[in-house]
Amino acid sequence: MMDTAATASDHRPLLRSLFDAAVAAAQPALCLPPPLLKYLAAHPPMGRVVVIGAGKASAAMARALEDCWPSDLQGRLSGLVVTRYGYAVPCQHIEIVEAAHPVPDAAGLQATERVRALVTGLGADDLVIALVSGGGSSLLVAPGPGLTLADKQAVNAALLQSGASITEMNGVRRHLSAVKGGRLAAACHPAKVLTLLISDVPGDNPMDIASGPTVADPTTCADALAIIQRYGIALPAAVGKLLQSAQGESVKPGDLRLAGTQTITITAPQMALEAAAQVARAAGITPYILGDSLEGEARDIGKALAGIARQVAVHGQPFATPCVLLSGGETTVTLRDNGAEQPRGRGGRNVECLLSVALALDGLPGIHALAADTDGVDGAEEVAGAFITPTTLARAWAQGINPRTSLDRHDGHGFFAALGDAVITGPTLTNVNDFRAIVVA
Repeated sequence: MMDTAATASDHRPLLRSLFDAAVAAAQPALCLPPPLLKYLAAHPPMGRVVVIGAGKASAAMARALEDCWPSDLQGRLSGLVVTRYGYAVPCQHIEIVEAAHPVPDAAGLQATERVRALVTGLGADDLVIALVSGGGSSLLVAPGPGLTLADKQAVNAALLQSGASITEMNGVRRHLSAVKGGRLAAACHPAKVLTLLISDVPGDNPMDIASGPTVADPTTCADALAIIQRYGIALPAAVGKLLQSAQGESVKPGDLRLAGTQTITITAPQMALEAAAQVARAAGITPYILGDSLEGEARDIGKALAGIARQVAVHGQPFATPCVLLSGGETTVTLRDNGAEQPRGRGGRNVECLLSVALALDGLPGIHALAADTDGVDGAEEVAGAFITPTTLARAWAQGINPRTSLDRHDGHGFFAALGDAVITGPTLTNVNDFRAIVVA
């Protein structure tokens, strides 16, 4: 959505084309077939083929798999994947189930029980193909020994509000689950397991994508407890008991049950940024990728990005203008309670980061920016992100909106919706994390 103030010098159309290119480059239909067909050529399946998976992109991955599946193997294909509500894609042989994200629900619990049943009792000639993408941590939910779904929901909600990084959150989740941290792959033994990953985490570490259900986990329950203590998270009694016991340990490297597994990352944030960079070059503007794994408090990352953009605009350092600064990764938002007078608004890490950029730039001419989540959902809102322009703050004040108050209330979505600068995509059917682009003209 764009406001009526857009002019010929408005770079929002360019910014949106960069974002669209990043999302398109991460579509399963594009990036899944080559590695899958290469694997099948080298390892022709001799027995059953069971497809399982979880994540915001898992249904689209299942559809891409079916579309390229060799005709001579059609009769062997079956399975079930779990995706977020609204992200289902119709498939012929693979059942699609929807569940809640980012806090798990009963539908996810039931679907996970069915996934575990599908891989139980397989033989050495059978093949399990696991389709894993971001969001799988809440969609693939099976509480560890002694835990309930309510326990998992409580810890998940607390982690999301704590300011912990995605790596830290998934480090805890792996030790509270009966499927994460390699346990799902262990349940498939002695069948072979091929995991196809779409990375949504800084560093692209497979054990952090959906909390690593099919890969070994070198971290321990003690590591998980240290994260809990670091952020002062209150634990249900059963969770604390599990983390202090050996029952909470995940499947470690060298476990023989994982000997027949192979993991392939089919797309990642860097690939999406490179696709956006190509579009920028074609438009005659030089792109610079600042990093694909920027982490930290969203408002702090926003200040840092604004500082770089200001240096470019004012001093031509370290880049000459015009240029576009691209970055990815996953920021965090620590929710602050400002009392009844300033209740929390409609937050989201991308819009929080972007509002921080706008405040730091304070209307500096020639700078336009976009920040959005490539899955189409920033926070809990069905809104991907937003734009800023040099007039953003002035237009807000003209409507009686205090930008600083909006930031303090974590009300980025409310702020940008009022200005008509929200970026709305609907379900993108993929997820390679946050995307940020700043044009300095």
